[in-house]
Amino acid sequence: MNDGILEFINVGKEYSGHAVLKGINMDVRPGEIHALIGENGAGKSTLMNILFGMPVIHETGGFTGEVRVGGQNAKIMNPHDAMEQGIGMVHQEFMLIPGFSITENIKINREITRETLMSKFFGQRMELLDHKKMAGDARKALDIMGMDIEEYTKVEGLPVGHMQFVEIAREIDKTGIRFLVFDEPTAVLTESETEHLLDAIRKLAAQGIGIIFISHRLDEIIRVSDRVTILRDGEWVATEETKNITAAEIARLMVGRALTLDRTEGSRQISGEEILRVENLRVNMPGEEVKGVDLSVRKGEILGIGGLAGQGKLGIANGLMGMYPVKGKVTFKGEPLDVANNSETLKKGIAFLSEDRKGVGLLLSSPIDLNIAFSAMEVHGKFIKKVGPLSLTDRKEIRENAEKMAKELDIRCTSVAQNAGALSGGNQQKVCVGRALCLDPDLLLVSEPTRGIDIGAKKLILDLLKSLAEERGMTIVMTSSELAELRSICDRVLIICEGKVAGELSPTDSDEVYGLMMSGVSKEEAMKASGAVQGDSLQKGGAVNG
Repeated sequence: MNDGILEFINVGKEYSGHAVLKGINMDVRPGEIHALIGENGAGKSTLMNILFGMPVIHETGGFTGEVRVGGQNAKIMNPHDAMEQGIGMVHQEFMLIPGFSITENIKINREITRETLMSKFFGQRMELLDHKKMAGDARKALDIMGMDIEEYTKVEGLPVGHMQFVEIAREIDKTGIRFLVFDEPTAVLTESETEHLLDAIRKLAAQGIGIIFISHRLDEIIRVSDRVTILRDGEWVATEETKNITAAEIARLMVGRALTLDRTEGSRQISGEEILRVENLRVNMPGEEVKGVDLSVRKGEILGIGGLAGQGKLGIANGLMGMYPVKGKVTFKGEPLDVANNSETLKKGIAFLSEDRKGVGLLLSSPIDLNIAFSAMEVHGKFIKKVGPLSLTDRKEIRENAEKMAKELDIRCTSVAQNAGALSGGNQQKVCVGRALCLDPDLLLVSEPTRGIDIGAKKLILDLLKSLAEERGMTIVMTSSELAELRSICDRVLIICEGKVAGELSPTDSDEVYGLMMSGVSKEEAMKASGAVQGDSLQKGGAVNG
């Protein structure tokens, strides 16, 4: 009964005591297109890393549960074991060699050779490549993909869509391929290329190859998949026949969860005064490119910026701080702001809490007190005392300031002289918050403030951000992958999709609308679909939303 089926049986995974997968059960049948969907951090990548025996899994204690193929424990300890089981993967980032031909890229590490007179005497090392046979194999794979292109063509200079098809052709050329994983395969394709790819995936499934199709584009999932499995926060939520579920229902299951904070009923009174205006912002941040964002922020509000990974949400704050090449017009407190000049941005009253607290936010081998003080020292000359013509660091003031911050932010440490690198992730984040507050900013840009920290630390940081806006009148722009947290403290939320603002939502808008807009659906269409789902749920006695 299990012949040929790929199964995940009660699969779990922890990193440093934090469970990122919690008893996942899922199966993929031969010839089936099985979609896998979930927000950033839902566990999709970890599950695929387990399937392919990636080093990051086995170097961190392995995993619990089993991966079975045909009812037998597959025991996949490395990518070679996965290949032996007939499992292949089409990567989101191309793994091609530009200077090689299409045939050479398809047959790399599986070259076909032919005997020569020399090889008969001196062994296999003297054999020559059989270019004709290799080209024949490449042609077969390309024909399956419907690619009308010469197999001898160099990869360098090919359109992005063609490169994607070469990646797929390489996988299907492998002997004994039974299952293929497609990880966001349409992310870089045009609409016509996407249609071509989806047709090719259907052809592969028709030949009996089981497909795991990972995508955030719900319309594609509905069009191409037979079943869909939804993960959320490392847990299995549902597996449904795609014909029996709508895009709006998938969106709700993907993002719906209990909030970590109770939202205060009613909207806050916010000044009508504009503090920040951004026009046609373009940021060349690798993996988070911004392609023309317009936004306006009012004094004292908390503006949320959400969206899926790689869509550009992180690029906005990084661009405003001049961390990457940036273009566009930025006005702060009514005056033009040269965002390429980071020190000037800080002096004018904008502070930044980076998503990369170890790479950008902290001096890991320096004490907590210096970490909290150093930006204010550099930008505003704080914690410096004059002794005649000399400017000296005021160690006493630095220590007293850090002790005050440690108490206010509940930084758990042996003393403020402890190195920041020795702290837990949550306490490191609190140190970063303390450093930003020492600048006494009018506008605080916060990126992924709760990433990788426990629920108690999350609540403290979110409560703090909320109080900074409500009690000090500080303006906050908070970028996060955690929609529940954005909705719990923000006054409004912008959804970023493909480098642009897809639309603005209220924190009280439905899970369906948030999920659909993150997946590229327009606000108008998302609202319409959400209304339809809510109407259906009433007719079903609340089955969908209950």
